Amino acid sequence: MSTQPAANAGAQTLYASAPKIYARYVKGTFARLRRLSTLGLLGIYYIIPWLTWGDRPLVLLDLPARRFHILGLTLVPQDLFLLTGMLIIAAMTLFLFTSLAGRLWCGFACPQTVWTNAFMWMERMVEGNRHARMKLDKKKWGAEKLLRKLAKHVLWFAFAFWTGITFVGFFVPITELVPQLFAGTLGGWALFWVIFYAFATWGNAGFMREQVCRYMCPYARFQSAMFDKDTLIISYDALRGEPRKSRVKKGDDQNAGDCVACNMCVQVCPTGIDIRDGLQYECIACAACIDACDSVMDHVGKPRGLVRYSTAHQDAGGKTHILRGRTIGYAVVWLLVVIGFGLVLLNRSTMELDVIRDRHAMSRNVGDGLVENIYTVKLTNKSDFPRDAVLSAVDDSGNPITLSANRFTVAPFATTREVISVRARTEPGQPTMGLNFHAHWVEDPEQSADAQARFIGRNR
Repeated sequence: MSTQPAANAGAQTLYASAPKIYARYVKGTFARLRRLSTLGLLGIYYIIPWLTWGDRPLVLLDLPARRFHILGLTLVPQDLFLLTGMLIIAAMTLFLFTSLAGRLWCGFACPQTVWTNAFMWMERMVEGNRHARMKLDKKKWGAEKLLRKLAKHVLWFAFAFWTGITFVGFFVPITELVPQLFAGTLGGWALFWVIFYAFATWGNAGFMREQVCRYMCPYARFQSAMFDKDTLIISYDALRGEPRKSRVKKGDDQNAGDCVACNMCVQVCPTGIDIRDGLQYECIACAACIDACDSVMDHVGKPRGLVRYSTAHQDAGGKTHILRGRTIGYAVVWLLVVIGFGLVLLNRSTMELDVIRDRHAMSRNVGDGLVENIYTVKLTNKSDFPRDAVLSAVDDSGNPITLSANRFTVAPFATTREVISVRARTEPGQPTMGLNFHAHWVEDPEQSADAQARFIGRNR
């Protein structure tokens, strides 16, 4: 008989599931700000698809038609650089805000935080406070537990489903989407994304919660590159708080710090950290621990601020510097990008012109010293009504060039392609010359576009 130990005897795993966090409800100044932020941002999200600008939605990303309606401005694929500019401005705003205010975005405005707050409110409404939820989870399955869990998930999924409908409403007019959905005629990708986004919201805000902030969000990882000793953080005043009351001998209150070791700061933390251990990347700066600690300090007759918004310089007894190299650099770049974007937007033309010489057609002598080249003219109309365009061309010396056609009608948000012939007189030994094309709308000559092309001279 073998004396070898069993293969699994004494085996240890390096993986352990994260314990479920039961965040305690807290009242206070920052809790009110979080509620106002949550209600405001959710209100904006759910209302915007229903708002209109003229005869179209205020915001509609119409992918099949390749049109993006944003606050009265209609962008087409040729305006992709404007969308890129918007994303750059958003990124630079986040960098500047982070260097100044730390992770206030995470604690008050991040979609993950906003929807998690809403789901936690529904959870408290159905299952009760922190202790009631912990007690309910420990109970064996019965009628009460089943009904409460079922009611919670019905509320969660109804809210998530409407979130999915609203999300698709940014891509499909919601006044068409909702009737089709409830009539059972909605299908295809629209229905798929409604269900997908509903499940994503239900899973992220209902189950994953802090796991998204800890392991999935890249912002928590690269924020350290934007932090310095003057960045706003939440900190625990260890000089004032230590030693904690639980760490001194009984009756020796005179040597104890202000921290009474109530662990309220840990119980209210949505990511389950202990702020007394110092700054951690999991901290989303929501200030729940500040409200909790201030209420305890009020109760025991101690001054507030044991846990507070601060900076590393302030904690070390120094002065916080708002204007510093990092923030000035971010601000300058942000301002330049915003100004550049504004200038491009103000000077944006509703016309785009592209002229391409037909390389498959050779230049042709047509007599009287004239040479003919064939070109394809592409005119794009970025406005929402049909327009007539006039096209002209001159050579490098400014001499007018004869075109076989110079007037075109372009449909709204469309590109017309016309093949034209161009005749010009070239000198012997002049193989090529440049052509400068100019087009403008008949109704609005100031809206114009230019393009350049090469003209091939005599072929013999």
